[in-house]
Amino acid sequence: MRKFLVTLFFLIVLAGIGAFFFGNTVWGRVHEPYKGYDAAEQFVDIPPGTGIGEIRRRLVDAGVVRDDTVLRVALWWTGEARNLRAGEYRFDQPMTPVEVVERLARGDVYTRSITFPEGLTIQEMARIYESREFGSARDFTQAAANASLITDLDPAARDLEGYLFPDTYALPRGTPASRLIALMVDRFKASYTEDARAAAAAQDLTTREVVTLASLVEKETGKAEERPMVAAVYRNRLNIRMPMQADPTVVYALMRAGKYNGNIRREDLSMDSPYNTYRYPGLPPGPIAAPGKASLDAALMPADVPYLYFVSRNDGWHVFASTLTEHNRNVQTYQVEFFRRGGTQGGREQGAGGRAVPGGRRGGRRG
Repeated sequence: MRKFLVTLFFLIVLAGIGAFFFGNTVWGRVHEPYKGYDAAEQFVDIPPGTGIGEIRRRLVDAGVVRDDTVLRVALWWTGEARNLRAGEYRFDQPMTPVEVVERLARGDVYTRSITFPEGLTIQEMARIYESREFGSARDFTQAAANASLITDLDPAARDLEGYLFPDTYALPRGTPASRLIALMVDRFKASYTEDARAAAAAQDLTTREVVTLASLVEKETGKAEERPMVAAVYRNRLNIRMPMQADPTVVYALMRAGKYNGNIRREDLSMDSPYNTYRYPGLPPGPIAAPGKASLDAALMPADVPYLYFVSRNDGWHVFASTLTEHNRNVQTYQVEFFRRGGTQGGREQGAGGRAVPGGRRGGRRG
């Protein structure tokens, strides 16, 4: 009996020593950085509803964690087993199992950024979306046709032109176009604040009218200092029922008809389109591009100036005028004589409202 007890004692001691060394090894590996994949980066996708066992298997199979045992210990140690979030995760360096678990618990999913500058149409945004390999342009334009996302602010909207807020968006891989479109509309609503809506109502302007005016401002100038003055020109024209005569609206009409080639011809000014503000009075029926926050603000808070005209200086800036006589002089100086001297178009816009000088067209905007 004594011999049995001694043997049992030694077995217990050996088991304890083994357990100690095993536990020490496992514990060390829990805090030891590991990288078991050969590529520069490794992606692990965790679909919604995936069980903890399947999550462990995916991480081990991907070579992100050494084995299932150390991962179990890391989950126990962190207490995060019930908090792991779905998504696609990118790994590109050795990480400890604890760090891996903490990343999944934070939901630190892999995202890619896509930027939409101010002043783009839905079609132009769709091309960026496709070029960045987020999906097809067709998917984007179809999602942008969902006018129901904006009916609370614009019941007349037939699509989301003007309401896809220009900004940079970080998206997980595989994000559908519909989700991006919803994010863009949400960001527009956040930028077009309750105060802005109240200001529009106080001026007897609908959201659609504000965004349409802001889209004209956005297309006419990229200079922050000029936006309130450009807005003033169009607001002043509206107040006296003077035609907008905004070249960007003609460009938009041509684009919708698939006829725009980068320039406006004289005959295009008589094109029969409700967006042609040379032919139809008032604002066009809807936005012609996506305005940014500064243009939205300018549409609601135009400068207190009497200007009715402006023309490009061909350096990105404009010259403004209150009378047609003054405007004609500016057109002569900054358009006719400038191009006769061999000047080149330096700005993105030419101006508004000038029929007075024959042959004054260069680069698609009328001066």
